[in-house]
Amino acid sequence: MSSHQGIEGLPNSGGGKIIAVHLNYPSRAAQRGRTPEHPSYFLKPWSSVSGTGGTIERPAGAELLAFEGEIAIIIGTAARRVRVEDAWQHVSGVTAANDFGLYDFRSADKGSNLRSKGGDGYTPLGPSVIPAEQIDPAALRVRTWVNGVVVQDDTSDTLLFPFAQLIADLSQLATLEPGDVILTGTPAGSSVVVPGDVVEVEVDAPTAPGTPTSGRLVTTVVEGTEPFGGFGAKPAVDDHQRIEAWGDAAAAGLPSDKLRDRDGLGDRVAEPLDPVVAEQLASVTTATLSAKLRARGYTEVFIEGVHASRPGTRMVGVARTLRFVAYRPDLFAERGNGFNAQKRIFDTVEAGEVIVIEARGERGTGTVGDVLALRAQQRGAAGVVTDGGIRDAEQVAAFDLPTFSQGPHPSVLGRRHVPWETDVAITCGGATVLPGDVIVGDGDGVIAIPRALAAEVAAEAVVQEAEDAWIAEQVRGGAAVDGLFPLNAEWRARYESEQGR
Repeated sequence: MSSHQGIEGLPNSGGGKIIAVHLNYPSRAAQRGRTPEHPSYFLKPWSSVSGTGGTIERPAGAELLAFEGEIAIIIGTAARRVRVEDAWQHVSGVTAANDFGLYDFRSADKGSNLRSKGGDGYTPLGPSVIPAEQIDPAALRVRTWVNGVVVQDDTSDTLLFPFAQLIADLSQLATLEPGDVILTGTPAGSSVVVPGDVVEVEVDAPTAPGTPTSGRLVTTVVEGTEPFGGFGAKPAVDDHQRIEAWGDAAAAGLPSDKLRDRDGLGDRVAEPLDPVVAEQLASVTTATLSAKLRARGYTEVFIEGVHASRPGTRMVGVARTLRFVAYRPDLFAERGNGFNAQKRIFDTVEAGEVIVIEARGERGTGTVGDVLALRAQQRGAAGVVTDGGIRDAEQVAAFDLPTFSQGPHPSVLGRRHVPWETDVAITCGGATVLPGDVIVGDGDGVIAIPRALAAEVAAEAVVQEAEDAWIAEQVRGGAAVDGLFPLNAEWRARYESEQGR
């Protein structure tokens, strides 16, 4: 959206300047690892302005949409070559801003930020303007919430470059006109958001009479559906951009030991399953597969206690893994918000992969709900397995995506779990699952097959089920099971004869 409907007190009806400061909070500078000597700026188009209650689109094919809660100052009277001590007189008020950006286009922008930060709706402002005369510019607070959790909280008395300095500096070269907006930088805590997330920003003056506030600036992230054409740069990210967008490598989910090439991070966890093997596995039961594994000494391959959300479900795929640790408030504050490990795996799962979740057998909260399950389905995932609970169970059961769990539970994740890490060895339902293991599920449950054994076990299971089908046919014809099941020498000779062996 490109209107500023609902922004009370913003005098410019369109066409003004939006000037954004790169780095201005010490907390953000420390996060970036550099402290500028002087302020630097970039422009955003007025068409990027939107109001509260709107949506922002993460375009189809993009990965790294990041929020930046900021204090926006609004110019009330023209300023040209003004002194620092006179600069605040040219401000009509302040409000909340969210300087959204797509890190997927930073390399294409080559420093301009036009594509990464200039999209429709990428500069929400409002909802109300606090008059400048009511506040001390060094006593403002900016806070940001993602899905109701505070992720940014800082004050204007910490700025590297106070508001008056910014105005004086900019006015040396360009006239600041009534209605122009200056975005004054974001503190630490900026990170990635995904479709379904709700971001809120508020600016207030806690020590001023009446505690004036901008009110909550609310923006909901939605998924774009229109792909980019072949006549311009496409979204592209690398390790550096992921770290910049997330705030640090750990938040970006960059493991130190094993990385994934689909993200441009290194060696792939596992290659896709051979189609022939996948077809064989889909044609046999977990009961037969578990028998073949037991014959090789693998007895702890069954993911205990899970069952399909929908009767008749069959599932075959390659494991992606997600580990939850037990809830602790400080850990949830650190790892549970923003684009956490849970959201990352659902947003990056590939066709043919099964998300396997270690929830420590704790079914007293949901570990996946309808939005994330729908995202996995849209990305072509082969299924989801959790030894915890599922929220929105009826909706999830109605999806085409195979899901296996301990059962439904309405509680949100933070009641019992902290999303911790992805693509590591986990224990789900008593079975060890490694990234790349082959996961098979049916009415009897779910098993994890070591990748190196998948092809030979699948082939043997196909042969075994053909034999079992022949045995069942004999039983239907009235034969006794003694000597027939399993086949003794006489019955086996008959079986092989009928098979033309």
